[in-house]
Amino acid sequence: MNEIFMIAPLLIISGGILLSLIIEMFYKKSEIILPWLSIALFIATAYYSLLTAYQEGIVFHSMLAVGGLTHIFYFIFNFGAAITVLLSIDYIKKVGIYFGEFYILMLSAVLGMMFLAGAKDLVMIFLGLEQMSVCFYILTAFNRKRALSNEAGLKYFLLGAFASGFVVYGMALIYGSVGSLSISGLSFYLMNETPSIVFAVGLLLFIIGFSFKIAAVPFHMWVPDVYQGAPTTVTALMSTGGKAAAFTALLTALIPVFENLGRNNFSKLLSVFAVATMLYGAIVAISQTDLKRMLAYSSIAHAGYMIIGLSAANHDGISGIVFYLAAYTFMNLGAFGVISMVESKNNSQVDLQSYTGLAAKYPLLAALLSIFMLALAGIPPFAGFFGKYFVFVSAIEANLTWLAVIGVIASAISAYFYLRVVVVMYFKSTDSPIDVEPSYQALLGIFISALLVVVMGLFPNAIVQFISFFVG
Repeated sequence: MNEIFMIAPLLIISGGILLSLIIEMFYKKSEIILPWLSIALFIATAYYSLLTAYQEGIVFHSMLAVGGLTHIFYFIFNFGAAITVLLSIDYIKKVGIYFGEFYILMLSAVLGMMFLAGAKDLVMIFLGLEQMSVCFYILTAFNRKRALSNEAGLKYFLLGAFASGFVVYGMALIYGSVGSLSISGLSFYLMNETPSIVFAVGLLLFIIGFSFKIAAVPFHMWVPDVYQGAPTTVTALMSTGGKAAAFTALLTALIPVFENLGRNNFSKLLSVFAVATMLYGAIVAISQTDLKRMLAYSSIAHAGYMIIGLSAANHDGISGIVFYLAAYTFMNLGAFGVISMVESKNNSQVDLQSYTGLAAKYPLLAALLSIFMLALAGIPPFAGFFGKYFVFVSAIEANLTWLAVIGVIASAISAYFYLRVVVVMYFKSTDSPIDVEPSYQALLGIFISALLVVVMGLFPNAIVQFISFFVG
């Protein structure tokens, strides 16, 4: 019975999926009930996860962790998903994809993320990855009347399946070397034996597979087209919860390696990934005029900053990554939330010029988007600044000062395209101002995101200390 209470967050979402399916089958207007049911499930799970974070343990024959960092990630996924549902209620009506299964797929994707966060076995990691990915493939192509959405869904599916092949083959080689796929078995192997070439190749393939999911260069090619083609609120969840879940899998697999082998060749490889990812994302984003594509390249750059924490392979690096993921989730959700409100019925008004003079007609929307742009640029006192600060400090502590310096340079480059949005909204005018359909639910979600970005920026040390308690 105690074990049931420990996995209650998973049971709440799983039960919610079953209940949602029943409502969808037997109630004709299920799309009215399902969003509010989903929000209730997500908020209940997020609250319960934080409440029980100190009750750490391992269940299901050492395959699933509960409490600690796992529950912190549960909170990030579920609270982020609740905000995404608020953003989606009016948006999916506007673009003509008003179907109840939208929310069922969202619940299922979050359940996959939760499996990834709690996995203590590589098999659980793969199951969580596939559940999340399959839901995102469908959601990406959910606007099936739009060619760009269909194209994005197909690209994501084909490249995602290819990346999953790397993960599976890597797992097979790791199993051949270690004789186990459990994280504890991996730790025992690394403590007592010198890793073989087969093990090193297997771990490399595993890292490559998840580098695709976090959009690290050179495995980023799917991101711009998929982010642009997918429904905007799907892009919001995919770029935040999906990225955070992939990072949890990398942390789960790499922490035993770093604990037992120290900083090794994998850390050097991750440093190369970090540099390429930061600079490529920041430089290419400058030339983008479509805001969704710009945020796609921005997402690549932010993955690079977080990989710095992995390269540092220390306590502060892990804590910094978790803080950064939480901050990035709410910054990006808010930014995509504003884009989803401004976007028109025919999926236009997503280019930069559409935001010309937005502050004159919709000052609140412009102010909120400015907060998110400044936070993403890493300007204090917002959460984005401290996210970068913590991972840069971890790199300096690991004698990777050069990596932190490149991170600062990439951040300075990226400030240009973030601030350009603010300039267009406040300092340029147009004779044909855009019309925005009001959505109080979306505005609430955007406001909550902005509030969290500000609060995390005002009290970063308290949040990082809370996270550090569970890092060990």
